Amino acid sequence: MSREQLFGLVTGVLFGFLLQKGRVLRFDKQVGAMLLKDMTIFKFMLSAILVGMVGITLLADAEVITLSHKSMNLGAVLVGGGLFGAGWAVMGFCPGTSIGALGEGRWHAAFAVVGMVLGAAIYAELYPFFQKTVLAWKDFGKIGLPDALGISRWIIIPVFWAITLLLFFWFEKKQV
Repeated sequence: MSREQLFGLVTGVLFGFLLQKGRVLRFDKQVGAMLLKDMTIFKFMLSAILVGMVGITLLADAEVITLSHKSMNLGAVLVGGGLFGAGWAVMGFCPGTSIGALGEGRWHAAFAVVGMVLGAAIYAELYPFFQKTVLAWKDFGKIGLPDALGISRWIIIPVFWAITLLLFFWFEKKQV
């Protein structure tokens, strides 16, 4: 096992532990999020984004990592987002929480995991078809928010932090 794989395994286990401790693997939290009545999952995801965006930007600026994101493809985003949302609504799990729930011993999550694996296999098999159809829709290239706005990541980060913290305060005030 390479150092990168070991690091990935350790961070994945740690993330699963945090998912479990944050209680976001619970079905009632998943349903509450979909009904916009329980913001636990949104607070968890936004917290991870806040920490990740600073960490990744620091690592990139120190040239420890190289940022290389995928192209912003309209078809992939629309179809992939729709499938993600449908899978979450039907199973009550997103990919990360389904693996976490399975690790917690919730065997019904195995259906979500099997669905993800089958979906990936079907996508791989039908990839040539998708290249000519869905993936041929508008492609904006490898563009991120800093590129689109023409400003530094270090300007976007504090603005995103401020907006997110205001959301957190609002969620707490509304007790959702």
